[in-house]
Amino acid sequence: MDFIYPNDKAPKIPPAKGKLLIAAPFLSDPDFSRSVVLLCEHTEEGTIGFVLNQPTALTLGDLLADQLLFMPPMAIYQGGPVQPDTLHILHRMPDVLGGIPVSPGVYWGGSYETLKKIVQEGNYEEKDLRLFMGYSGWSEGQLEREVTGNTWLVGDPTDELLFETEPHLVWKAAISSLGKNYSFLANMPIDPQLN
Repeated sequence: MDFIYPNDKAPKIPPAKGKLLIAAPFLSDPDFSRSVVLLCEHTEEGTIGFVLNQPTALTLGDLLADQLLFMPPMAIYQGGPVQPDTLHILHRMPDVLGGIPVSPGVYWGGSYETLKKIVQEGNYEEKDLRLFMGYSGWSEGQLEREVTGNTWLVGDPTDELLFETEPHLVWKAAISSLGKNYSFLANMPIDPQLN
Protein backbone atom coordinates (compact mmCIF):
# COMPACT_ATOMS: atom_id res chain seq x y z
CA MET A 1 0.00 0.00 0.00
CA ASP A 2 1.33 3.44 -0.87
CA PHE A 3 1.47 5.75 2.10
CA ILE A 4 2.34 9.43 2.12
CA TYR A 5 3.98 10.70 5.29
CA PRO A 6 3.27 14.19 6.65
CA ASN A 7 6.56 15.65 5.43
CA ASP A 8 7.06 13.37 2.42
CA LYS A 9 8.51 16.28 0.45
CA ALA A 10 11.35 16.61 2.97
CA PRO A 11 14.62 14.80 2.20
CA LYS A 12 14.62 11.28 3.61
CA ILE A 13 17.28 10.32 6.13
CA PRO A 14 19.42 7.69 4.39
CA PRO A 15 20.07 4.34 6.05
CA ALA A 16 23.47 4.13 7.76
CA LYS A 17 25.33 2.11 10.36
CA GLY A 18 23.95 2.91 13.80
CA LYS A 19 20.54 4.09 12.52
CA LEU A 20 17.13 2.56 13.18
CA LEU A 21 14.82 1.26 10.50
CA ILE A 22 11.23 1.67 11.60
CA ALA A 23 8.67 -0.32 9.64
CA ALA A 24 5.92 1.63 7.92
CA PRO A 25 2.54 1.09 9.62
CA PHE A 26 1.16 -1.09 6.82
CA LEU A 27 4.25 -3.18 6.05
CA SER A 28 2.75 -6.67 5.83
CA ASP A 29 5.91 -8.81 5.53
CA PRO A 30 5.59 -11.21 8.50
CA ASP A 31 9.32 -10.92 9.26
CA PHE A 32 9.15 -7.13 9.54
CA SER A 33 5.59 -6.03 10.36
CA ARG A 34 5.81 -3.31 13.04
CA SER A 35 9.51 -4.05 13.48
CA VAL A 36 12.41 -1.82 14.45
CA VAL A 37 15.84 -2.82 13.14
CA LEU A 38 19.20 -1.54 14.34
CA LEU A 39 21.61 -1.28 11.40
CA CYS A 40 25.01 -2.64 12.42
CA GLU A 41 26.67 -2.60 9.01
CA HIS A 42 25.86 -0.60 5.89
CA THR A 43 28.34 -0.64 3.02
CA GLU A 44 28.35 -0.72 -0.77
CA GLU A 45 28.03 -4.52 -0.54
CA GLY A 46 24.86 -4.46 1.56
CA THR A 47 23.37 -4.06 5.00
CA ILE A 48 23.10 -6.12 8.21
CA GLY A 49 20.82 -5.34 11.14
CA PHE A 50 18.85 -6.90 13.97
CA VAL A 51 15.12 -6.71 14.72
CA LEU A 52 14.86 -5.32 18.24
CA ASN A 53 11.28 -6.23 19.08
CA GLN A 54 10.71 -9.88 18.17
CA PRO A 55 11.46 -12.02 21.23
CA THR A 56 11.36 -15.77 20.79
CA ALA A 57 10.28 -18.39 23.33
CA LEU A 58 13.93 -19.48 23.64
CA THR A 59 16.44 -18.49 26.30
CA LEU A 60 20.21 -18.68 26.35
CA GLY A 61 19.88 -21.70 28.62
CA ASP A 62 17.97 -23.52 25.86
CA LEU A 63 20.81 -22.90 23.42
CA LEU A 64 23.67 -23.77 25.77
CA ALA A 65 22.05 -26.37 28.04
CA ASP A 66 24.55 -29.07 27.06
CA GLN A 67 27.54 -26.80 27.78
CA LEU A 68 26.72 -25.19 31.12
CA LEU A 69 25.19 -26.38 34.36
CA PHE A 70 23.14 -23.27 35.03
CA MET A 71 21.98 -20.47 32.76
CA PRO A 72 19.61 -17.67 33.74
CA PRO A 73 16.53 -17.21 31.52
CA MET A 74 18.06 -14.56 29.23
CA ALA A 75 15.71 -13.90 26.29
CA ILE A 76 16.71 -14.58 22.69
CA TYR A 77 15.33 -12.29 19.98
CA GLN A 78 14.68 -13.13 16.32
CA GLY A 79 17.19 -10.85 14.63
CA GLY A 80 15.86 -11.57 11.17
CA PRO A 81 15.24 -14.29 8.62
CA VAL A 82 18.85 -14.68 7.41
CA GLN A 83 20.91 -17.54 8.91
CA PRO A 84 18.51 -18.18 11.81
CA ASP A 85 20.90 -20.78 13.25
CA THR A 86 23.50 -18.12 14.16
CA LEU A 87 23.73 -16.26 17.48
CA HIS A 88 24.65 -12.56 17.63
CA ILE A 89 25.38 -10.23 20.56
CA LEU A 90 24.45 -6.57 20.86
CA HIS A 91 25.86 -5.04 24.03
CA ARG A 92 27.21 -2.14 26.08
CA MET A 93 30.18 -4.08 27.52
CA PRO A 94 33.16 -3.53 25.17
CA ASP A 95 35.76 -3.80 27.93
CA VAL A 96 34.51 -7.31 28.72
CA LEU A 97 33.18 -8.69 25.42
CA GLY A 98 34.99 -6.66 22.75
CA GLY A 99 32.97 -6.24 19.56
CA ILE A 100 32.54 -3.78 16.70
CA PRO A 101 31.26 -0.27 17.52
CA VAL A 102 27.83 0.39 16.00
CA SER A 103 26.90 3.69 17.63
CA PRO A 104 28.25 5.52 20.69
CA GLY A 105 28.44 2.96 23.51
CA VAL A 106 26.80 0.14 21.50
CA TYR A 107 28.74 -2.86 20.16
CA TRP A 108 28.01 -5.86 17.95
CA GLY A 109 29.69 -9.24 18.44
CA GLY A 110 32.50 -10.16 20.76
CA SER A 111 33.75 -13.20 22.63
CA TYR A 112 31.21 -16.00 23.02
CA GLU A 113 33.45 -17.77 25.53
CA THR A 114 33.48 -14.64 27.67
CA LEU A 115 29.71 -14.30 27.25
CA LYS A 116 29.17 -17.83 28.57
CA LYS A 117 31.52 -17.18 31.49
CA ILE A 118 30.01 -13.87 32.62
CA VAL A 119 26.46 -15.19 32.28
CA GLN A 120 27.22 -18.35 34.24
CA GLU A 121 28.98 -16.33 36.95
CA GLY A 122 26.29 -13.62 36.98
CA ASN A 123 28.87 -10.88 36.23
CA TYR A 124 26.66 -8.80 33.94
CA GLU A 125 23.55 -6.66 33.84
CA GLU A 126 20.85 -8.11 31.58
CA LYS A 127 19.97 -4.60 30.39
CA ASP A 128 23.46 -4.37 28.82
CA LEU A 129 22.98 -7.38 26.52
CA ARG A 130 20.66 -8.44 23.70
CA LEU A 131 21.03 -11.80 21.97
CA PHE A 132 19.68 -12.50 18.49
CA MET A 133 19.18 -15.60 16.39
CA GLY A 134 19.71 -14.74 12.75
CA TYR A 135 19.92 -11.31 11.22
CA SER A 136 18.25 -9.04 8.69
CA GLY A 137 20.09 -8.41 5.45
CA TRP A 138 19.73 -6.34 2.30
CA SER A 139 21.77 -6.49 -0.90
CA GLU A 140 23.50 -3.50 -2.47
CA GLY A 141 21.03 -0.65 -3.04
CA GLN A 142 18.00 -2.67 -1.87
CA LEU A 143 17.50 -0.83 1.40
CA GLU A 144 17.81 2.59 -0.20
CA ARG A 145 15.03 1.64 -2.62
CA GLU A 146 12.83 0.45 0.24
CA VAL A 147 13.38 3.69 2.19
CA THR A 148 12.62 5.78 -0.90
CA GLY A 149 9.47 3.67 -1.41
CA ASN A 150 8.26 4.42 2.14
CA THR A 151 8.67 0.85 3.41
CA TRP A 152 10.89 2.14 6.23
CA LEU A 153 11.44 5.32 8.19
CA VAL A 154 14.97 6.00 9.42
CA GLY A 155 15.67 7.34 12.90
CA ASP A 156 18.24 7.50 15.65
CA PRO A 157 18.49 4.92 18.44
CA THR A 158 18.64 5.63 22.15
CA ASP A 159 20.08 3.36 24.81
CA GLU A 160 16.63 3.12 26.38
CA LEU A 161 15.04 1.98 23.13
CA LEU A 162 17.81 -0.54 22.37
CA PHE A 163 18.17 -2.15 25.77
CA GLU A 164 15.45 -1.12 28.20
CA THR A 165 12.12 -0.80 26.36
CA GLU A 166 9.75 -3.77 26.46
CA PRO A 167 9.57 -5.41 23.00
CA HIS A 168 5.85 -4.72 22.51
CA LEU A 169 6.48 -0.98 23.07
CA VAL A 170 9.56 -0.57 20.84
CA TRP A 171 7.78 0.19 17.55
CA LYS A 172 5.51 2.85 19.06
CA ALA A 173 8.43 4.41 20.94
CA ALA A 174 10.55 4.48 17.78
CA ILE A 175 7.76 6.10 15.75
CA SER A 176 7.17 8.67 18.49
CA SER A 177 10.90 9.49 18.59
CA LEU A 178 10.61 10.85 15.03
CA GLY A 179 8.62 13.84 16.31
CA LYS A 180 5.07 15.11 16.47
CA ASN A 181 4.56 14.93 12.70
CA TYR A 182 4.86 11.14 12.92
CA SER A 183 3.45 10.34 16.36
CA PHE A 184 -0.08 9.72 14.98
CA LEU A 185 1.32 6.69 13.09
CA ALA A 186 1.91 4.87 16.38
CA ASN A 187 -1.84 4.39 16.81
CA MET A 188 -2.71 3.31 13.27
CA PRO A 189 -4.17 -0.19 12.93
CA ILE A 190 -2.15 -2.81 11.06
CA ASP A 191 -5.09 -3.25 8.70
CA PRO A 192 -6.31 0.21 7.60
CA GLN A 193 -9.75 -1.26 6.79
CA LEU A 194 -10.25 -1.71 10.54
CA ASN A 195 -9.90 2.03 11.10
